[in-house]
Amino acid sequence: MSRQELAGNNNQVPPGYKQTEVGVIPEDWEFCFIRDLIKQEIIEKPLDGNHGNIHPKSNDFVSVGIPFIMANNVFNGVVDTNNCHFIKKEQADNLKKGFSFEGDILLTHKGTVGNVAVVSNILTEYIMLTPQVTYYRVKDFNKLNNIFIKFYFQSSQFQDKIQSLSGGGTRAYIGINNQQSLPFLLPPLPEQKAIASVLSDVDELISSLDKLIAKKRHIKTATMQQLLTGKTRLPGFGGEWETKSLEYLTECLDNLRIPLNEVQRARMKGNYPYCGANGILDYVNEYIIDDDIILLAEDGGYFDEHTTRPIAYRMKGKCWVNNHVHILKAKPGYHQDFLFYCLVHKNVLPFLASGTRAKLNKSEMNKIEINLPKNSEEQKAIASVLSDMDKEIAALEKRRAKTQAIKQGMMQELLTGRTRLIKP
Repeated sequence: MSRQELAGNNNQVPPGYKQTEVGVIPEDWEFCFIRDLIKQEIIEKPLDGNHGNIHPKSNDFVSVGIPFIMANNVFNGVVDTNNCHFIKKEQADNLKKGFSFEGDILLTHKGTVGNVAVVSNILTEYIMLTPQVTYYRVKDFNKLNNIFIKFYFQSSQFQDKIQSLSGGGTRAYIGINNQQSLPFLLPPLPEQKAIASVLSDVDELISSLDKLIAKKRHIKTATMQQLLTGKTRLPGFGGEWETKSLEYLTECLDNLRIPLNEVQRARMKGNYPYCGANGILDYVNEYIIDDDIILLAEDGGYFDEHTTRPIAYRMKGKCWVNNHVHILKAKPGYHQDFLFYCLVHKNVLPFLASGTRAKLNKSEMNKIEINLPKNSEEQKAIASVLSDMDKEIAALEKRRAKTQAIKQGMMQELLTGRTRLIKP
């Protein structure tokens, strides 16, 4: 049923639907609040909710034990127990609350607000929660489906509400009492299960794409290590490689850089990228360069994380560049694409100026050495292989983004009752 049909003619509610505080919903759905679903006094309800009450000191953590889950361990619908802290089981057993078991729904409510996951595939009897995380536990599976609750907590209507009540920013917080005041739309159990199943199938597709993207990135990294060092040569190429400094290989165009503050950029809103140390920061209505350039961070770059995060990126065409990134262009006889791949994950730590903010000064940057084949055609061929890999990864990322957008649209339809999977 379309939104127009749900709105009805002359504000009339269409057959099979009813008007509630949150709008028109199916007649056989319940509009309620979280507090209506959880345990109240001695009345048994189908849902329970609570949160942790401790935050161990750093010397309490051990290498093996009960997983201690913080807000940053809850994301993308799953609980990350591979990159969390652990506490001794003896210490965990003495705590009075904050135990979470298989099947619980987790909701982060402090600092990072609104991340949701279902506890699954844990290798311990239970996990422990920081006070930043609330658990919701289904008490009666004849009334509630925990996977449906997870998706409802992830829905835009629920997230918009929880964000508005949390205050936003680094101090964002929504306590258990305010959580209980959040509205909830509850379909009959068969429809809950049907919705959960459909959305879980989409999540499986997204997860498979994530794994494929990670695999392709790993293959590309390994290929770069082989091709950019000459350990593996492409068919048809031989001969020696040489080592040259960036001063010899590139032309530095830093004289073209002009920084703009936020006020200036606000007055110049447009379509041309405004580039900083790690990428595009804004868009302005003028440009200062129109070329194929390599942008290498001068300060504020991911220098310490160079193996996993880029310290350089490419721009082709019209753009504006600020003074936190060097502008480089390959000199004749050297291939621009090849030099980019040599720099994107380059370890430049030995060349950084010390101080409160690590900085790659132009004089030190010019000393950075690149190992490359003398034959520019081999440079081009290596770059072409890596570029094809980038295109394949980009296509997968685009497909993932499209699938994620489809999922959001499905959630908006299914979790509001606009589209029904089970006819009443």
